[in-house]
Amino acid sequence: MTNAKDERRPAGELEAGVLAVLWAAGTPLTPAEVQAALPHDPARTTVTTTLTRLYEKGIAGRRRQGRGYAYFPVQDAPGLTALRMHSELERDADRETVLARFVARLSPDDEQLLRDLLEPEDR
Repeated sequence: MTNAKDERRPAGELEAGVLAVLWAAGTPLTPAEVQAALPHDPARTTVTTTLTRLYEKGIAGRRRQGRGYAYFPVQDAPGLTALRMHSELERDADRETVLARFVARLSPDDEQLLRDLLEPEDR
């Protein structure tokens, strides 16, 4: 028999929760402060590991605070989505086909938005 504490979270759930806490704070937070703000009470070492990984990915920054670090987001939610899109694109050698299939699945409104972004009228 397992209890809720033994069950694993879906991949990325803790990272998303940590980012949500950092975005909401508006000021750098220590791992203990992030841990206290999370609803599911993960271990502080788990939070510290997650923050370190976000820092290594370039999603969070950090500054020295006492003997440890305080973390802050360097990407907002749209910036993070764009970073993930770039990462996915870089995983495939056939960039042209990936981009063509991505564009083919855009809604007409999104396609027009992309055209507007790529071809500003003031050129």
